[in-house]
Amino acid sequence: MTPLLAIRGLNCRFETRAGPLWAVRDVNLDIAAGETLGLVGESGCGKSTLARSIVGLVRPQAGSIRLDGESLLGSGGMSLAQRRQVQFVFQDPFSSLNPRRTAATLIGEPLDVHRIGTRDERRVRVKELMRRVGLREEWGQRYPHEFSGGQRQRIGIARALALSPRLIICDEPVSALDVSIQAQVVNLLAELQQELGIAYLFISHDIALVELFAHRVAVMYRGRIVEQGDSGAVWRDPAHPFTRTLIEAIPLPDPAAPRRSFNAGGQPGAVARTNEEACAFLESCRWAAETCGGVPVPWRNIGPDHAAFCHGAQ
Repeated sequence: MTPLLAIRGLNCRFETRAGPLWAVRDVNLDIAAGETLGLVGESGCGKSTLARSIVGLVRPQAGSIRLDGESLLGSGGMSLAQRRQVQFVFQDPFSSLNPRRTAATLIGEPLDVHRIGTRDERRVRVKELMRRVGLREEWGQRYPHEFSGGQRQRIGIARALALSPRLIICDEPVSALDVSIQAQVVNLLAELQQELGIAYLFISHDIALVELFAHRVAVMYRGRIVEQGDSGAVWRDPAHPFTRTLIEAIPLPDPAAPRRSFNAGGQPGAVARTNEEACAFLESCRWAAETCGGVPVPWRNIGPDHAAFCHGAQ
């Protein structure tokens, strides 16, 4: 079955004074219709660059991105019809909203741009969207600064829903919110997916949150996907040392509670890197062997839907 979104061999490079900086390296990902793919990794690893390349905000140097089998990287960029199918929810719910426009105007803007319906039909649609994301209709005349952070993010979600997209890219949509509000927003996204069959690319640095919300997870390190598979399988049996490091770093509410540990001895940086295609995590890895420093890294299948970019994956 053709995936809703298929990414193959994607590379994104930026030119800097120090030379080319590879933000995304040879990324291959699939997202099925109605599925949530969680993309996790540390800050600066290339998650947002990958997301922006999907919607045309960053032009990749190589690779392909296809929506329902049709390329999103044509000479003219995404077509108008494709833009309706892929929408974006940004990380900061305040800076992503025009402070001089009311909530109703912000939510209805995609309808105006794409000239969908009459003015009265758009007004009805905006009220429907506000109700759907848990906002009162009478709040439509308020400005962004009059809302809380969670309410502003609900406005952003309503705006993304306006065109009835099939895929919504959520770029760390809850990282700027309090923990209790994070749960409300994530629950809202889950309810909308169940009702509307939307697919999500959910970007986060919180692997525990992704494990709860996503069907599948992809772990990114220095622009590469180093592990991907069913979220439960990756959580229970992480195969890449960077994934294990992320899980070990999860803070626990009870400081006396036992922490998950994958310590197998060894010292980070004990193996020298002699090949450009060798493992990028080598300098931080406690499990590195001599092979890791000089031989290109292979993909190893761990299970039916679980693979890792690591020599030692089992």
